[in-house]
Amino acid sequence: MAMLGKEVRMSRLVNPESNKMMAITVDHAISRGIASLTGLHRIQETVDKVVKGRPDAITVTKGIAEHCMWPYAGKVAMLMKISNYSPVEPTKDTIFGSVDEAIRMGADAVSMGAMTFGDFQSAQFESIGRISEACMAKGMPLIGHVYPKGETVPVAQQTAWENIAYCVRSACELGMDIVKTTYTGDPDSMAKVISCVPSTFRIVIQSGDSCKTLDDYLVMTRDAMDCGVGGVTMGRLVWEYQDVTALVITLRYMIHKGYTVKDAKELLAQLEHDRNYDDF
Repeated sequence: MAMLGKEVRMSRLVNPESNKMMAITVDHAISRGIASLTGLHRIQETVDKVVKGRPDAITVTKGIAEHCMWPYAGKVAMLMKISNYSPVEPTKDTIFGSVDEAIRMGADAVSMGAMTFGDFQSAQFESIGRISEACMAKGMPLIGHVYPKGETVPVAQQTAWENIAYCVRSACELGMDIVKTTYTGDPDSMAKVISCVPSTFRIVIQSGDSCKTLDDYLVMTRDAMDCGVGGVTMGRLVWEYQDVTALVITLRYMIHKGYTVKDAKELLAQLEHDRNYDDF
């Protein structure tokens, strides 16, 4: 039976104009270390800049939420990340939060990760099943960060459509509502991935490990939206950029208003020059 609470929370994550979702993640420190992630060093400043660009949602761990999200209560949807991998166990997500805790903190969704085709897939899938049961019982959307990056997958195959399709279908079958995963690299193969899940299941993409330049990211974003991807959940691209707020606004206009790459680059240049963020 559908639950009103879940429907209310899901509505906060998705823009009604575009039916797309735009979230920014700042949950990377546990998984990747902090020293090299200069955009996350001054975390309150980064959160301030991200929220000023008005994304639909922001993904945070409970500790960062407790310290940094007070000024933004009710102003941006909060996705509570309750698991992460680590530099010493890069294919194993460890759970450090709960559904009840996320509800108590006012989160609009629970978020957790898994690496498929690896030594810890079974344990991670078991955890997803347990958390999805709790989310279903309590009206919380569940978002997965699921990638084919287990020990058996060569790096060159981590964007293969078959492997991405396995990730999204597994997330769907385990009871998730939204999955964040890797873009395959081209619209045709990504469309095949999308065809493998029901139309009510939402796929969003990360920034993209294969992108090298800002143009690459913008082209990927436009292509992904055009082939039916349900939105983005981006991190490093945004908060390592020289003008975080300008880039968040630019991506929002691409995702929700259909801006082309050319339109987006012109808007970004104007925003960086004029800093008139509130006009957008």
